[in-house]
Amino acid sequence: MKVFQRAAIILLPAIILCFGGVSGNAQTSFKFAFGQQAESGWILVTPTNRYSADAGYGFEPGADVSGNDFLTSKKPFLFSLKLPEGNYAVTALLNDQTGEAVTTVKAEQRRLMLEKMQFKPGTLATRTFIVNLRTPKISDTETVKLKKRELETETVNWDDKLTLEFNGVHPTLRALVIAPTNVPTLFIAGDSTVCDQPAEPWNSWGQMLPRFFKPEIAVANYAESGESIKSSLGVHRFDKIFSQMQPGDYLFVQFGHNDQKDKATNALAVYKSNLKKIVTRTRALGGTPVLVTSMERKAGLERDTLAGYPDTVRAVAKEEKCALIDLHAMSRIFYRALDADLDKAFQDGTHHNNYGSYELAKCVIEGIKEDKLPLAKLIVDDFVDFDPAHPDSVADFQMPASQVSSSAKPLGN
Repeated sequence: MKVFQRAAIILLPAIILCFGGVSGNAQTSFKFAFGQQAESGWILVTPTNRYSADAGYGFEPGADVSGNDFLTSKKPFLFSLKLPEGNYAVTALLNDQTGEAVTTVKAEQRRLMLEKMQFKPGTLATRTFIVNLRTPKISDTETVKLKKRELETETVNWDDKLTLEFNGVHPTLRALVIAPTNVPTLFIAGDSTVCDQPAEPWNSWGQMLPRFFKPEIAVANYAESGESIKSSLGVHRFDKIFSQMQPGDYLFVQFGHNDQKDKATNALAVYKSNLKKIVTRTRALGGTPVLVTSMERKAGLERDTLAGYPDTVRAVAKEEKCALIDLHAMSRIFYRALDADLDKAFQDGTHHNNYGSYELAKCVIEGIKEDKLPLAKLIVDDFVDFDPAHPDSVADFQMPASQVSSSAKPLGN
């Protein structure tokens, strides 16, 4: 093994492993070396290693990687590892020897983990991030009732493996250490403006959020397109969250876009009652509830399109003495600041693209800081105070696109 790769292996955390095959046992910690050589205790992954249920790890179909001391590609590639649900610390060595690689890492359903990692030639550096894995199972008798799209085009969010996407300019992968971790979890419940959208160019703030946290907390995004509070309760999405919740966890809740379509005369009262129940249940489990008002639609600059729902969220937060992130108010400031570039944050009248969701995620992070939540200490060091009246330049924004794209509109509007 060359000195450069040997040094890279030493840099990664030492994890005591009990090897005996990846699949078919209880092993949940792994060390992978990518290229042509690996030291004792490491699993060698070469360009020809394709994922299979029997192997339990490998590159997903479409991967076109090459290299010796590290693997790289001219296009995005996916690597998967079979694992049970839970939170996992992933430590990655992404360097090449020339400094040309600029690697962005996404996990599962396009959740942004690391953004545009680039290092000086000949240097070695690792980066760690936390990925939450989940399955629909709640108990032996109860499961989350998934939508058809979750069973067809969104399976990566609910399957039995961890999937990592390496993207950018000559994305490079030299080594991975993956191990379970007991960090707190930030759960998210919401609709299509929050969820992990499966395909470009659609994107939502929940799937951008992990990028803004240190590897000391996991983000578990249970939001789904077309959902309301009532429907999410009915199909057991909240039951699943509460079955996983531990003292010290958080639950961010943002609904309204679909709830307002309920024509029942008591719809708003039921919405308010359900919010209160969720707050109470979260606190009973030792978690911290955080209510988030829904961001406006594109037409919201001229008129409020969300009826009384944001005000109801504000009222519940006040009555329950609950943390509030007023994304509704911040989004309108953000949209006004964009002026002629407003369309460049949206994919349609409701849903956002990568730029729009990235800026809204920054609004949420700023809200965490303004609320002085303990969670604020876990925000990454490179996040500076964000003013929605002065968003990042649309012209300068760049986010490597994932390969999966679709013209199909998300459920809900």
